[in-house]
Amino acid sequence: MPDKKSSQNKPAVADALNALLADSLALYLKTKNYHWHVEGPRFRDLHLLFDEQAAQILATIDPIAERVRKIGAPTLRSIGDIGRHQSIKDDDKAGVGADAMIANLAADNETLLAQLKETKDAAEAAGDIATSGLVDGWADDAEKRIWFLKATLGG
Repeated sequence: MPDKKSSQNKPAVADALNALLADSLALYLKTKNYHWHVEGPRFRDLHLLFDEQAAQILATIDPIAERVRKIGAPTLRSIGDIGRHQSIKDDDKAGVGADAMIANLAADNETLLAQLKETKDAAEAAGDIATSGLVDGWADDAEKRIWFLKATLGG
């Protein structure tokens, strides 16, 4: 017999996962944007770093969405739906400098890490060990991206 408290907390897990999905999609696109538009003396290193990080983020998107579906909830359905759920802000500016790109991505990965912690808390409250376990690896990846970006800035 399922735990009543766990069943009541499933919507919170789905909501947290959908917010995480929206932020992951927003961060993926921002990282690719910077990958496409970085210029300057560190072009090659940053171009490759941003591409590597974007690929890592992209690899989490399908598992997040599928986890939402596995727990019986609907997931995001459109760009508009993503926009309504994301907390990571888009960057539509032209001519963003390399250091600003790096700083923005470091801050956005910190936002994503906070979202991962909220998702972990919701999963633990619901007794959802599968979601809780998945989040651990994604959090470690986010921490590594933050470390690389901050080290690239020299701080």
